[in-house]
Amino acid sequence: MKDNLIYILRKLIYSIPIILGVCLIVFVIFNLIFGDPSALLLGKNATAQQMADMREQLGLNKPLFMQYLDTVKSAFTLDFGRSWSTKQNIMDMIKAGAFPSLSFALPGFIISLVISIALALVIALYRGGVFDLFARVVSIAMLSISSLTYILFCQWFFAFKLGWFEISGYEEGFPAFIPYALLPTLIWVILSIGPDLRFFRTVVLDELYQDYVRTARSKGLSEMVILFKHVLRNAMVPILTYVLIQLPFLILGSVLIEIFFSIPGLGTMIVNALNSYDFPVIRAMAILSAIMVIVFQLLTDVMYTFVDPRVKLK
Repeated sequence: MKDNLIYILRKLIYSIPIILGVCLIVFVIFNLIFGDPSALLLGKNATAQQMADMREQLGLNKPLFMQYLDTVKSAFTLDFGRSWSTKQNIMDMIKAGAFPSLSFALPGFIISLVISIALALVIALYRGGVFDLFARVVSIAMLSISSLTYILFCQWFFAFKLGWFEISGYEEGFPAFIPYALLPTLIWVILSIGPDLRFFRTVVLDELYQDYVRTARSKGLSEMVILFKHVLRNAMVPILTYVLIQLPFLILGSVLIEIFFSIPGLGTMIVNALNSYDFPVIRAMAILSAIMVIVFQLLTDVMYTFVDPRVKLK
């Protein structure tokens, strides 16, 4: 337990220069590469005085080093100020957009995960057969089709032609959001099955060719017992890595799905910020994404010790 705490503390300390580096990259991109935001916000016909007033209003008249320190401060306090376009507190906007994004991304992720792992185990049981070949062909075919094609087809066929789902829109609160989240969830599952199945199939088959599996077979254990009791347990480390690394990106949702279904999630918020040159919102999402990746990578290391007692954090 003590070693784990020391490891976590050391990882947190190591993450500080990473966050500082992310803040520097974000600062350089939005403050130096994109040029003067006041000119973008006011347009080409703005006078010099209007631009000077706008820079003062936005705090852009400070020295660059002070502006960078403000960016660093926002990363450690999670206080990103207010949006330039909506004048709302950015963290309040992120909190409001997180639930609509997760309302379809999280169930879609869980459903695709369960289906993919179950299919991977079945494929491993009948590896080299017709079902294995069919699953590989289908997964590759699904990966080859554009996500936009799935979205447009599902909206046209399931929502417009059959009328099974809401074609667009969103309502806040439970259970009002459920009818609007069903079709986006289905599309998320369809988009995820292909890559998930290929990954889990590879992981399970890699374990099946290990020495401990041959030893288990020599002891007379059935394929089902070997698969579910031994192989699945030993495959949990790469599976856990795959799952936890994807979790930060679930919070961002899917930009295309949110745009086409008019879901007011974080993906829609980012697109609106890009269209209105709302740099504080874009900067906040970039920094927050980096922080979430760092946190979930640390969580991944800690979870290893629970799924595999042989793993020691040092």
